[in-house]
Amino acid sequence: MTEEYILQGVFYLLPAVVVGIISFYFFNLHTKNEEQRRRFLLHRENQKQALPLRLQAYERMTLFLERIAPGNLLVRIRPTSSKKDSYTSLLVRTIEQEFEHNLAQQIYLSEECWNVIKASKNATIARIRKVSENESIETADELRQHILKSLQEQQPPSETGLLYIKKEVTALW
Repeated sequence: MTEEYILQGVFYLLPAVVVGIISFYFFNLHTKNEEQRRRFLLHRENQKQALPLRLQAYERMTLFLERIAPGNLLVRIRPTSSKKDSYTSLLVRTIEQEFEHNLAQQIYLSEECWNVIKASKNATIARIRKVSENESIETADELRQHILKSLQEQQPPSETGLLYIKKEVTALW
């Protein structure tokens, strides 16, 4: 008789246990879905707020690359003396100051984009220094002419950075 009571108890409890397990499973599933939904909504809200900042960073870095393009740089920065070394230093210093002014923008850009921008800046400086090492160039005006002449032969390094920024901004849409 006791075995019969135990067996009857198991049969009464079995549906309750199955319903409990199924309820627990669906409750966990619901909780996970709600957590994912909250994260998605929070992420979407953050994206709404961050997108204008990111676009502004891309704009500022585009402006930076345009300003350090040798053609634009030479028009804006006139030699203060006729010495080519002082003009080279002035150009390099101007590029470095422009870059330092925009350092904070890196937090809104991808690491790869930031590295391309830094490489463009460094290549521009290297090109200016390489041209200034030419022994036949004696004055700042001759240096300007040779830098401009080198632009006709090769694409400016800042153009590579600009193309990369355009590609990244296009990917945002």
